[in-house]
Amino acid sequence: MRKRVPDPKPRLRVSGGRRLTDETERIAGAYRRYARDGTERWSLANRGNRMALRERQRAVKAVLGPMGLLPLGARRVLDVGCGAGAEMARLVELGAEPSALTGIELLPERVASAHERFPELDVRAGNAEHIGWPDASFDLVLAYTVFSSILDNVMARNVAAEIDRVLKPGGVLLWYDFRYDNPRNPNVRKMSESMVRSLFPAFRGELRPITLLPPLSRRLGVMARMLYPAMAALPGLRSHLLGALVKDGHT
Repeated sequence: MRKRVPDPKPRLRVSGGRRLTDETERIAGAYRRYARDGTERWSLANRGNRMALRERQRAVKAVLGPMGLLPLGARRVLDVGCGAGAEMARLVELGAEPSALTGIELLPERVASAHERFPELDVRAGNAEHIGWPDASFDLVLAYTVFSSILDNVMARNVAAEIDRVLKPGGVLLWYDFRYDNPRNPNVRKMSESMVRSLFPAFRGELRPITLLPPLSRRLGVMARMLYPAMAALPGLRSHLLGALVKDGHT
């Protein structure tokens, strides 16, 4: 009898004919290409990008404040797909204790960058389909432009289930992601409100459109401070959804 040789890359659950291991590699490859091609378009040296960040930070305060979550203090926070840690570091401005901030990131080189830039933060390498913390570990989970990068529906459900698992009953998912497709980038897809609700059916809360379309805001130049608020007031020009979604508190 011929001895069976184990598959060095075992097949996981399949969606649309694509192994989830392949989907993980596609995501990692896309982000590495973004890094090689340069990240100038997201640089805060651009006035439009700075205006978008300020708008989002104000909106985050506006949704978390009435929920009694500010200042964040010692509440435990997980940033899923935390990159090099910049968004986690901004939570300190909301009163978070650095020792309570945790992130998981797919790319080891981004984790290394986070350790160098923000050594006080707990940033770990890993696939968010398998978040390595116990059930009900966190009071707040951030998912910023995470799910729009996942084209595989099974993988998206796996990540959502893990977020649900590690979030405490009554905890909050802070969501920020694209609501439109990007015809110039096949590695992302829109996350409509109905898609968000289907991923997190036991969560309640409002999602609202925010952020002026980046291709427009980046071109505003010295007029950004004047033009950004006026243009962002037009609902059709808002490219993202933001909201604080509360997990059902029943255990």
